[in-house]
Amino acid sequence: MPLILRWSLAALLLVCFSPCAVLAEQVILFLGDSLTAGLGVETDEAYPHLLGEMLQKDGITDFRIVNAGISGSTSASALSRLQWYAKIKPTVLFLALGANDGLRGVNIEETQHNLAAAIAAAQAQEMSILLAGMELPPNYGKQYTDDFRRMYRELATRYQLDFIPFLLEGVGGVPSLNQVDGIHPNVEGHRIIARHVYPTLRQHLQQLPPVGSNGP
Repeated sequence: MPLILRWSLAALLLVCFSPCAVLAEQVILFLGDSLTAGLGVETDEAYPHLLGEMLQKDGITDFRIVNAGISGSTSASALSRLQWYAKIKPTVLFLALGANDGLRGVNIEETQHNLAAAIAAAQAQEMSILLAGMELPPNYGKQYTDDFRRMYRELATRYQLDFIPFLLEGVGGVPSLNQVDGIHPNVEGHRIIARHVYPTLRQHLQQLPPVGSNGP
């Protein structure tokens, strides 16, 4: 093999497999609970994975989905979990926590404080953030339900976040789209969530500065 060709092949392999080439792929971190983890469905049937497939089909190939959903998690774990995932340097944080707080009747100020701490930490690490809100059944009365809904909007306004008011829009409370527990979406439910979230996620990604840019 001619020396010039040999060196060209070596250079190509170096580019393809170097750490820099791998780091060019940006991470979208989905930090959530069982709704994000996909409890009761396969990993590739949960909405974060489906969103990744939708991005690929649209030719948006420089993002990698990391599903950090953990069943049963509350807002109290948000900051510590975010700090653990900081080592992979996420570009985008999709924050979908608080549902378990609401179902347990946790003080709303406490939930808001926990989410705010995670948001502030993510912004300090220059992550862009999409916040997904939740709605609750009226188990704890109308005031609690209204305040819980308002909490997400206040966080989105205070931190200037792209915001999805209700992650389970069109799915929550619909028996045919949920598993027998009436809480966790089934396969079709996750598909609807992905279709609901996708336009906001896609627009969010298109507004990000190019890789390596310091922004405006």
